[in-house]
Amino acid sequence: MKPTLYILGLLAFNSCNQAQKETESLEAKIDRIHSEAITIDTHNDINTANFTDSINYTQRLDTQVNLPKMNEGGLDVSWLIVYTGQGELTEAGYEKAKTNALDKFSAIHKLTEEIAPEKIGLATTAAEVRSLINSGKKVAMIGVENAYPIGMDIGNFETYYNLGARYISLSHNGHSQFSDSNTGEKDAVWLHNGLSDFGKEAVAEMNRLGIMIDISHPSKEAMMQMISLSKAPIIASHSSARALCDHSRNLDDEQLLLLKENGGVVQTVAFSSYLNTEKHEASNEYAKEVYQNIAKEMGVLWYERNQFSSLSDSERATFMEVYPKIVSLGKETLANDPNAPEAVSVLDFVNHIDYLVNLIGIDHVGISSDFDGGGGIAGWSDASETKNVTAALVKRGYSQEQINKLWGENLLRVLDEVQAVSLKLKS
Repeated sequence: MKPTLYILGLLAFNSCNQAQKETESLEAKIDRIHSEAITIDTHNDINTANFTDSINYTQRLDTQVNLPKMNEGGLDVSWLIVYTGQGELTEAGYEKAKTNALDKFSAIHKLTEEIAPEKIGLATTAAEVRSLINSGKKVAMIGVENAYPIGMDIGNFETYYNLGARYISLSHNGHSQFSDSNTGEKDAVWLHNGLSDFGKEAVAEMNRLGIMIDISHPSKEAMMQMISLSKAPIIASHSSARALCDHSRNLDDEQLLLLKENGGVVQTVAFSSYLNTEKHEASNEYAKEVYQNIAKEMGVLWYERNQFSSLSDSERATFMEVYPKIVSLGKETLANDPNAPEAVSVLDFVNHIDYLVNLIGIDHVGISSDFDGGGGIAGWSDASETKNVTAALVKRGYSQEQINKLWGENLLRVLDEVQAVSLKLKS
């Protein structure tokens, strides 16, 4: 009798639960779906000045991502980025870049091991992500944006793996020793016509180690070569659909279909100039004057992101200390300005998700922001507004299962598959 009673009880519970779902309000449905999903943002830049004993992510800083804002918005997992700008392909350049990268690795470990280990943990597998979330903690993961700091020593990929890196991009803005960059489209000047021989070695080494290959910044030819060489699925950690916004940082249909065939995932990025060029340029031009005025009042000069590379290290460090404050004040000013042009918003972001899902299927699309690296749009301007993305997806008709895939399950599936390939290669 006991098994029969159990089954009858389970059926009654499921029936009651289904009835509750059918009668819940839209807001309650959004809250439930958002709270039950594993929400993963695959690209958040960091400034090591915010990882000290006195200033850190336990505080509600002006940064777009920190623990209070993650809690407010229900963001579970933040991929913190070890980013290095492209420098000269010399031993001196590699050494300087290496110092920068190791400082960022150290900062992330300090956050999870010394500053707030009771609030956030470092994960390197999908199982660890689930375990940390079940224990009530937020999750940090590590991605490397630009393999330039690895220099010419293939063994440094394993060093980065041991430090927690689980995806690496072989280039950024500018050609690296491994790969051409998407920026080569501007002048049609290429260094390797895709991947260098060293870059091809790097693909094999990342497959062996179990590191996801990120194709968001490399050139199209480099990406296609990575697809042909990789024995594991690849990812675009922060890119959108080129058919909707013709920017070299986005993926065209040919690339997207290859990504689907490979089993990978494109993490749609909430970066306004990669979502809607016309709206971005109009609102950006208006906002620039606002930011310049705020910077002037603070006694500093305002620089656009495309000017950062021309600054000295000290100039860049000084500016980055005040940059989040200027942007925060600027966004507040613009939000209350009736004359401000319409900004790129969550609706534009979901337009890209719709396009990608229709082209390559729900199993190959995810979500990213590029917060603290230039990302952020109206409605999802920082981690505290993360639920707005879920709300927009629900209103577009996506089911709970589909939203779960977009927010994190697709990315975790790829991570599992990449690590399974690694085990097979090592055996």
